[in-house]
Amino acid sequence: MDGVSFSVMAGETLAVVGESGCGKSTLGRLLLRLIEPSEGKVWFDGSDLAALSVAEMRKMRRHAQMVFQDPYGSLSPRRTIAEIVAEPLQAFGIARNGPALRQQVADVLTRVGLSPAYMDRYPRQFSGGQRQRVGIARAIAARPRFIVADEPVSALDVSIQAQIINLLQDLQESEGFSCLFIAHDLAVVRHIADRVMVMYLGRVVEIGPKREIYAAPQHPYTQALLSAVPQPDPDARTRRIILKGDVPSPSRAPSGCSFHTRCPLVRDICRSERPSLRMVAPGQQAACHFAAPNPIESSPTSP
Repeated sequence: MDGVSFSVMAGETLAVVGESGCGKSTLGRLLLRLIEPSEGKVWFDGSDLAALSVAEMRKMRRHAQMVFQDPYGSLSPRRTIAEIVAEPLQAFGIARNGPALRQQVADVLTRVGLSPAYMDRYPRQFSGGQRQRVGIARAIAARPRFIVADEPVSALDVSIQAQIINLLQDLQESEGFSCLFIAHDLAVVRHIADRVMVMYLGRVVEIGPKREIYAAPQHPYTQALLSAVPQPDPDARTRRIILKGDVPSPSRAPSGCSFHTRCPLVRDICRSERPSLRMVAPGQQAACHFAAPNPIESSPTSP
C-alpha cells in the first residue's frame, strides 16, 4: 500500500476494484490486522486498530469480520458446520455450549438460506455456493458492524454468484453492517456497490459514487477497465482501450504517476510528478494530471 486513505460510511458498500496484484486483498487484510501494517493508521470508532493490544484487538474482532475468497480453503474440513458457525459465538461470549448455542447456530444458518438440519455435516458434503453461505454465516454470527468481503463470488459459477450477491445485499439491509467489497468483476460491482474505489499498483487512482464512476470515469485506468466490460447488447458500439506493457513490480514502482508506463495519455509531467487525488465532481476524486471536471452533474438525464 502506498498513501491509501479512504473512509467507509455506516451501512454503505465500498467496492475496491483493480487487476490482480494491485493490492486489493492486502488492503482488506490490513484493515482487520490479518497482516500487520508496517506504518499508518486504521481508525474504527475513534480507535487506531494498528495500535491496539492483542486483548483489545480480540474484543474489536466481534465488530469486524471477513468473508474469504476461497469457500473450499477457508473452512476447516475437520469441523462440522455447527462448530464452524458456533466458534465466533463462543469466542466472544455470546453463547455457551448447549441447546441455546445450537439454536443460535440454527438461526444464523436460516438467515443465510441453509437448513439447520445440515449443521452436523462437514464442508466436503456441500457445494461451493453452500460453503460460501457457511462462510458468510460465520462472519455475521456475532452481528459485526463491518465486513470485508474478499472476492466472495470469484470462485463460484455465474448462476451461484447472483444468489450470493443477493444474499449479501439482503443481509446488509437487515443487519445494517458496512461492507468493503473486493472484486474484479465490474458487472458485480455495479450491482452491489454504493461507491467504487479503483486501485493500481498499491495506490488509489479514483474513488467516487458508483453512478459517477460508471457514467464518467476520469482516470485513464478506470476508463480502460470499464471499456473491457462485456456488453449484453450485440449492437452496442463500445471502444475498447487496450493497455500495452506489463504491470510494474510494486517493489519497484515507477516514478511520478504509477500508471504512466501503460497510459495512452502519458506526458512528461506524468513521468516526473506524482498526481494527488483531487476532486473532479462532488464526491468523486481522481489521481490524474489531466482529469477534467465531471460533466454528469450538468446532465440530469445521464444513466
